[in-house]
Amino acid sequence: MDADFWNNRYAAPHFVYGEEPNGFLASMSSNIPAGPVLCLAEGEGRNAAHIATRGHQVTAVDQAESGLAKARRLAALRRVAIETVVADLSDFEIKPATWAGIVAIFAHLPRAIRRRVHAQAVRGLRPGGLFVLEAYAPAQLAFTTGGPKSPDLLMDLPSLREELAGLEFVIAREVERNVVEGDYHTGRGAVVQILARRHE
Repeated sequence: MDADFWNNRYAAPHFVYGEEPNGFLASMSSNIPAGPVLCLAEGEGRNAAHIATRGHQVTAVDQAESGLAKARRLAALRRVAIETVVADLSDFEIKPATWAGIVAIFAHLPRAIRRRVHAQAVRGLRPGGLFVLEAYAPAQLAFTTGGPKSPDLLMDLPSLREELAGLEFVIAREVERNVVEGDYHTGRGAVVQILARRHE
């Protein structure tokens, strides 16, 4: 699932994961304090555009330029602007103490890379800043409704508590819910959801 894979997937004329924000993010976004927000593995921009409509300066990072081109288009449709950065998260550097919010929605990375990215995210938040994550959990392997097939790319709560050490967990849960997000995330899914705050 390298840049070529994602560029090809996002080359479709429509928004393959839909134009509406992730449901968990949408329900949590009002909690993000004023300030800039970083969206990791943002793809076609549905979450970045939503956050920008709430008045945040948003930077969307993804390795697929075709996805980010659609993200800019969606932001324009929403009458907001976002900054986009084409980068692989394996070598992207999150600036310390910079972000009021960091968002990782279905940002499935190999465990070794994910640990490094999450450690940077903890340091990257400003005091009081929020980290918002939803991802498929290992139980998703029993479903055929989307997400990675490799256990290494899935996320469980104990691992995330370790990787995000230093944050205060406001919400930390594994749940089953109906995920209806475009062509590739549709149906009953097993997810992990995190809302965590950096201490003031």
